[in-house]
Amino acid sequence: MNVAVVLYTSDLRLHDHPPLRAALSSSGQVVPLFVRDPAVAAPPNRLAFLADCLAGLDAGLRSRGGRLVVRSGDPVAATMAVVREADADEVHMAAGVSAYAHAREERLREALEAEGRRFHVHDAVITAVAPGAVTPTGSGADHFAVFTPYHRHWSEHPLRAAAPAPRAVPVPDAIHSEPLPERAAVTGTSPGLAPGGEPEARRLLARWLRSGIERYAETHDDLAGDATSRLSPHLHFGTLSPTEAVHRARAAGGPGPGGPGAEAFVRQLCWRDFHHQVLAARPAAAAADYRDRGDRWRTGPAAEEEIRAWKEGRTGYPVVDAAMRQLAHEGWMHNRGRLLVASFLTKTLYVDWRVGARHFMDLLVDGDLANNQLNWQWAAGTGTDTRPNRVLNPVRQGLRYDPDGGYVHRWVPELAGLPAPRVHEPWRLPGLERAAYDYPDPVVGLADGLDRFRRGRDAGQGSE
Repeated sequence: MNVAVVLYTSDLRLHDHPPLRAALSSSGQVVPLFVRDPAVAAPPNRLAFLADCLAGLDAGLRSRGGRLVVRSGDPVAATMAVVREADADEVHMAAGVSAYAHAREERLREALEAEGRRFHVHDAVITAVAPGAVTPTGSGADHFAVFTPYHRHWSEHPLRAAAPAPRAVPVPDAIHSEPLPERAAVTGTSPGLAPGGEPEARRLLARWLRSGIERYAETHDDLAGDATSRLSPHLHFGTLSPTEAVHRARAAGGPGPGGPGAEAFVRQLCWRDFHHQVLAARPAAAAADYRDRGDRWRTGPAAEEEIRAWKEGRTGYPVVDAAMRQLAHEGWMHNRGRLLVASFLTKTLYVDWRVGARHFMDLLVDGDLANNQLNWQWAAGTGTDTRPNRVLNPVRQGLRYDPDGGYVHRWVPELAGLPAPRVHEPWRLPGLERAAYDYPDPVVGLADGLDRFRRGRDAGQGSE
């Protein structure tokens, strides 16, 4: 009987899974395999969420007569060991976008072909539209560097139909598996970390489509309203198919052709694909400026103290501190908060975007290399933003997106008794009233921060 191996990476689901369906169509038995790769560092929040995802995948496979096989070590060596044990004819996996993913695929291809075995890498599994599937016409460019034209072409690109989960997954009995990791064994997680796994992803999606998406266009920036889908961790781990999410959003998004809420949500899924196609074409952008602006980022003791204050949520700017405290507590942050705190670090404190990107990757349960790094670069003005000198004023942002102060009151309890709009500028309170609130003064004035940024960028550009 023919046997195929399906190597899972960031696609930990049964629904709408092209590698698994292809393996089942060509082989009588399948080995669903996940390799715990020591080279892929995962901090506690993502390790705990991963444990949930693997448990959910294993439970889904067992309900279909199969099971998940877990191994540890180098992914190529571990996969080849399973291939030989099962005498598998072929391996299927989802295409990645990072330099590491590309190198892993190439190494695995060489190892399999050396033994006369087939290797199939499937596109549009981790993204709705595969990186490279849409490119600028007539320019010779290998990717879109600006979102708006990408969105137009992406929206016109036909999506494959979303496939249901298979009814049965026969797995060879003799293939040994290591024990599944357990969430309870992971220490150092954020206290408010959400649960993971495909069943939870599908429950969240159903609830979102039923009660959240219709008003998403109006409410997605409302910090206190918390009106986003919270599906980003599931998209990162692949417990939810982005293709299925697009189809179901457009079908459930309210009146009209999908409805404004649905299209606003689908636009965010397009942003995710946009960043993946940028990173696939420019893997170095994970660590290097996509567009070098000649920045002279601040370093030294004063900058380090401001970075600590930013990380700990004590910058003296309430909406910034609220977002950073939400990150520490939940391992997640509202999207508007992410833009705000990234602009504050890179433009007001004038600190290298890589400092912020590393901190986010340490805590975010949805810490995705493409989205995290390239969103940080967008905020820093070194990425794809067509207005690289854009600066988000935290006071104006707080007044606009947290007008009643509910978000600040929730995450900065020392200011809970201070009503809006004064809660967004507590340093303006009269002396005695100001002293009643145990809250720090701003680490830097906004005008001084803007001057830092302009001088640093101008100096760097002048030296070129």
